[in-house]
Amino acid sequence: MRNSAIRWSLAAAFLMLFALPLQAAGKGKGIEPFNGRDLSGWRTAGGDPQATLKVGTARLDPQDPARLIVEPGGSDLVNPTAHAKDFFTEQKFGDGVYEIEFMVPKGSNSGIYIMGEYEIQILDSFGKTEVGPGDVGGLYGAQAPRVNAAKAPGEWQKFVVDFRAPKFDASGQKTANARFVRVTLNGKVIHENVEMKQQTPGGVTGKEHPEGPLMFQGNHGPVAFRKIKIRPLE
Repeated sequence: MRNSAIRWSLAAAFLMLFALPLQAAGKGKGIEPFNGRDLSGWRTAGGDPQATLKVGTARLDPQDPARLIVEPGGSDLVNPTAHAKDFFTEQKFGDGVYEIEFMVPKGSNSGIYIMGEYEIQILDSFGKTEVGPGDVGGLYGAQAPRVNAAKAPGEWQKFVVDFRAPKFDASGQKTANARFVRVTLNGKVIHENVEMKQQTPGGVTGKEHPEGPLMFQGNHGPVAFRKIKIRPLE
C-alpha cells in the first residue's frame, strides 16, 4: 500500500508539472473581439453597425483605387465609405498587447483608438520620405513614428501595440499616465515608452478611464480590419 501511494504521488506531481505550462499557454491565447462572421459585440456612435459596416473580403476597386469594394464570403471587417460612424467593441480593455491588421485604399484616413481614447493614426503614407504625428503609426497629436513603415494601398498591414492603461487611486485621481510601451508596424519598431498625458481628440468619451473599448475611426475614409487580437495583461 505504501509503495502504491508513493507511485500515485509521483504521478500526480508529474501531471501537475505538465499542467502548469498548459494553463499559462491558455492565458496567452488572447481575445478576438471580431468573430469574422458578423457584427456581434460591436457598436457604432449613435447608430446600428449594420447600416455602414460590412463583413466580407475587402479589395481595392479596380475602377477607383481610392475606394474599397466588399466581396461576399470573406472574414474582413470593412467600412467601405468615407463618412460612416466610428465603431467600437462592447467589451472593454486596459493593459494588453493589441494585434490589428488593416488595409486602406489610396489616400484614405482612419485611426485605431486604444481604450477608445488614444489614437494611433491610419493613413495612406506610402512612399513618404518624411512623416509626422498625422501619418500612419503616428500617435495623434503626440509623436511621429520613428520610420515610415507603410505598405502600398490595398496591402494588408499589421500593428502590434504593447499598451499600459492610465492608473487611478480610490478617489479617482490619476496616478500614472497611459503609456505606449512598444508599437511596431509591419515588423518595424515605430514607438517605445511614449507617455500620453491625456486622451487624444475624437474618442468615445473624451475622458480617461481605467479601461475602455477598442474603437476604429469610421468617419474619415474607407478602411478594412482583420485578425484583431487582444492579450490582456494580468
